Amino acid sequence: MTLVRRIARPLLAAQFVTGGLDAVRNPASKAPTAATVARRIAGKVPYLPEDPEQLVRLNGAAMLGAGVLFALGRFPRLAALVLAATLVPTTLAGHRYWEEEDEQARKLQRIQFTKNIGLLGGLMLAAVDTEGRPGVAWRTRRAARDARRAARVAGRGARREARLARVQAVSHLPGH
Repeated sequence: MTLVRRIARPLLAAQFVTGGLDAVRNPASKAPTAATVARRIAGKVPYLPEDPEQLVRLNGAAMLGAGVLFALGRFPRLAALVLAATLVPTTLAGHRYWEEEDEQARKLQRIQFTKNIGLLGGLMLAAVDTEGRPGVAWRTRRAARDARRAARVAGRGARREARLARVQAVSHLPGH
C-alpha cells in the first residue's frame, strides 16, 4: 500500500467511523430526521426493519464496520462501496437543504450536502482503485484469452498426434 493510500484511507473513513458510532449509540436523535427516507427504503428492500430508529442503528453499524475496514485497508473496495451505500440515504434524509425555510439553516444544510457529495466522489474513486494491480475485468479477459490460446495449441497437438497415429497404423498394415 502506498503512503498516500495509507494516510488517505483513515482520513476518509474518520467521518464514517465517528458518525457510525454515534448512530449506533444514539439512534433516537437521528430517527425523526431519517423517518421519511427510512420508511421508503425499508418498503423497497426486503428484510429491513421499518422502525426508523433500528434503520439508523443498522446504517450506523454498517458505517462503523466498513469505516474501520476501509481505514485499515482491509477489503477497501468493498468497504468503500458499503460506505457509499450508507452515505446516500444519510445525505438524502439528513441534509435536505431545499426544504429549509431559514436562509442560514439552508446554507448550513447545503454545505453538509455538498460535503457528503464530495465524500461520495472519494468513495467512488476508492471503490475502483485496484492499487495498480489488474482489475477483475482485465483478469477475466486475460484468462479467456489464455484459455482460447491453450485450446488452439491443444487442438493442433491433437491433430498432429492423429496424423501420426494414422501414418503409423497404415505402415503396420500387411503389405506395407
